[in-house]
Amino acid sequence: MLLQNENTEGTTAKAIEEQTSKLPSDLFLYASLASMGTSLALKCIGKQHTALFVGQWAAPFLLLGIYNKLVKLEGHDAQDKV
Repeated sequence: MLLQNENTEGTTAKAIEEQTSKLPSDLFLYASLASMGTSLALKCIGKQHTALFVGQWAAPFLLLGIYNKLVKLEGHDAQDKV
């Protein structure tokens, strides 16, 4: 007998997971690399503040990639899989 977990995913989280799982994981890695390359190019042409702004996008893109991978591996709550 399985115990029901009171902490289940909400409808918003489920909807986000369904859409996120459709994206390829490589997309986030490429976005991160593009962010770093664009930042370097902006730095070289003297746009210091814009280069810093764009360069800071790399970490969130990588975190979104990790979230995407987790959604693909784990999916919704275990309760939903039963």
